[in-house]
Amino acid sequence: MSASDVAPLARDHAPVSLALDDVRADIGRIPLENISTLAKGALGDPEVIPLWFGEGDLAAPAFIGEAMARAVRDGHVFYTHQNGIPELRSALADYHARLGARDMAAKRITVTTSGMHAIMLAIQLLVLPGDNIVIVDPVWPNISGAAKVAQAEVRAVRMDHGPAGWTLDLDKLAAAIDARTRIVFFASPGNPTGAVIPLETQAAMLDLCRARGVWLVADEVYHRIVFDRPHAPSILDIAEPEDRVMAMQSFSKSWAMTGWRMGWMVHPPSLGPTLAMLTQYSNSGVATFMQHAGVAAVREGEPFVAHYRDYCRRGMEVVCDALDGFSKVRLGPRPTAGMYAFFEVDGLGDSRAACLTILKQSKVGLAPGYFFGPGSDGFLRICVARSGGSLTEAMERLERVLG
Repeated sequence: MSASDVAPLARDHAPVSLALDDVRADIGRIPLENISTLAKGALGDPEVIPLWFGEGDLAAPAFIGEAMARAVRDGHVFYTHQNGIPELRSALADYHARLGARDMAAKRITVTTSGMHAIMLAIQLLVLPGDNIVIVDPVWPNISGAAKVAQAEVRAVRMDHGPAGWTLDLDKLAAAIDARTRIVFFASPGNPTGAVIPLETQAAMLDLCRARGVWLVADEVYHRIVFDRPHAPSILDIAEPEDRVMAMQSFSKSWAMTGWRMGWMVHPPSLGPTLAMLTQYSNSGVATFMQHAGVAAVREGEPFVAHYRDYCRRGMEVVCDALDGFSKVRLGPRPTAGMYAFFEVDGLGDSRAACLTILKQSKVGLAPGYFFGPGSDGFLRICVARSGGSLTEAMERLERVLG
């Protein structure tokens, strides 16, 4: 058969289905439904006050960008260590040691392209199809999506919401763990709740995971955005270096570097070479010049970290003062950490539809509670990391809808 015979045959048998129909079935079933999809139609609208994302209106301080530009000029533009450049790993180890972490060393640090990348590396490292991940919620939804990508079962353990705020029932947590559990995942301070899990509770969680042979993975991205103390208690304050413990961190929040996409993970030192391998086969490492910017952020950024914390505290006051006067809203104790007010609305049954209605009527973008776990569909989330004027205007608009 000649080539001229084959060509017409190929043209006559054009595909009748989309290539998407031939991807992994479990991947195809995961919905692309997140805050970005909700906000898509209104992005760029100058009349919208966007309080839906975990992102403020302050840019990273200029010295961080200058450090990146200087690194480019100095030729730091080539391949480097998969775990991160030694300078950044050492700077981060010193940073954690200053904040009270036990037995901290650079070999316990792996630099990642965002906190989300750190979470995905942990799941790739630990989880097989059919395993389960116990997730303390309400919580940022991406951990559940990452678990589904790994074909793992998600088991939600909801915190209790009462006069004391959001608290974790350890008996509920213990009951959710079984022989297929590989990870217990929690965030402190929490997104969306701002809940800070006390160190004694974290110690009990660690004891439970040690006894059950389960990894304890902490999202500590909001570790420095705490209003009543210098920083939140950390599992790293009490865990031994080779405990089955990881802590995930990001430059996005305290240094206002959301668009930079850079984070890190703290892990047992024995995992370093394996995490280097996983990094090699995922993204081959973080851009070298960006890591030099990270060194500057950690070593020179404490004044900005304090400023950003106070900026969020003032924003929380503006938002919560207004919410306290809304007749349909139940807030509970004010959050003492984080970037969000997470509040319940009387009679709210479909938080996604409510956010779309609020956006249309008030031009304020909020995040629906149902993204943050089962049982949260009656809640809405507001990001408070914005100027007082912007938040005051937003709350005046929302009063017409929720007041």
